[in-house]
Amino acid sequence: MILSRPRRALLGLAAAALALPLLAACGGGSDSADGPLTIYSGRSEELVGPLFAQFTEQTGIAVEARYGDTAELAAQLLEEGDASPAQVFFAQDAGALGAVDAAGLFAPLPASVQTTVPQDYRAANGDWTGVTGRARVIAYDAEQVPAADVPQSVFDLTDPKWKGQVAIAPTNASFQAFVTAMRVSQGDEVTRQWLEGMVANDVQTYEKNALILDAVDTGQAQLGLVNHYYWYEKAAEVGADAMRAQIAFTKPDDPGSLVNVAGVGILTGAADNPNAAKFVEWLLTPETQAWFVENTFEYPLVPAVASAEGLPALDTLRGPDVALAELADLPGTLAMLEDVGLI
Repeated sequence: MILSRPRRALLGLAAAALALPLLAACGGGSDSADGPLTIYSGRSEELVGPLFAQFTEQTGIAVEARYGDTAELAAQLLEEGDASPAQVFFAQDAGALGAVDAAGLFAPLPASVQTTVPQDYRAANGDWTGVTGRARVIAYDAEQVPAADVPQSVFDLTDPKWKGQVAIAPTNASFQAFVTAMRVSQGDEVTRQWLEGMVANDVQTYEKNALILDAVDTGQAQLGLVNHYYWYEKAAEVGADAMRAQIAFTKPDDPGSLVNVAGVGILTGAADNPNAAKFVEWLLTPETQAWFVENTFEYPLVPAVASAEGLPALDTLRGPDVALAELADLPGTLAMLEDVGLI
């Protein structure tokens, strides 16, 4: 039997508790500054490959990146334990960072960056930090759905009037983090009922957020759950006036307006590696934060750096009252998504 990527990730995460004791004595990423810096990146090569090249150009530190799905890489880190060659984990969402941190695989970050970003967007124990932020939004086809009719809560998406007209990406890390936030804020029973309601309402599934936005923009779906920056990227490319798709935030405290982060942590095997520390520090410089603003339309998390024009201020977005560190139960979310038939 060939396992899907999320299924393999689920099995890897579930096996971590058994694997870690066996691997702990094996040694892993080096504290030495000799050789390239090994980064496990849940952010795509297309996106951050040029950024890593800039880091090398500016610092002289070579980077050896292993790219993959964030959940898969988290599972791999948990399976490898202290034997992992990874020195840095650059993850797409806080849930994966929390899962790795819960296994004791992160070293404390350098004191110079532990409090650089606001406390809502980093681990309280100083083991990982957010780098950029993104908000969940509802994309809607303005030609079919008036703005006043856009649901104000994700729980309204199970209404029969939206049957077959809602698009989600259940294998995407951002959707999985959103589901985890719903589990934390609303409980497993409510979350499972919502997922089952979405399935019963013939929810449409896509692999990626960008494909959802395209489906809404061409009228194939009336509504879709995506991250905010996909709309801004497409608007910058084709012009906002040329798009049928628009976006709306759900009401305050609704899981649909979760603000999540892409973030970074240093593996224990590289606790004293100066190059790993320099990389994290470099990600949080104003220049690098501005690079994300200009190239991805994500929210910068360093307060002195301005967001992209047109974005609502980050501190005005009110998602569920959930600490990002509480999104660590990725295995439980994957299991639930599998149980209801979404992965």
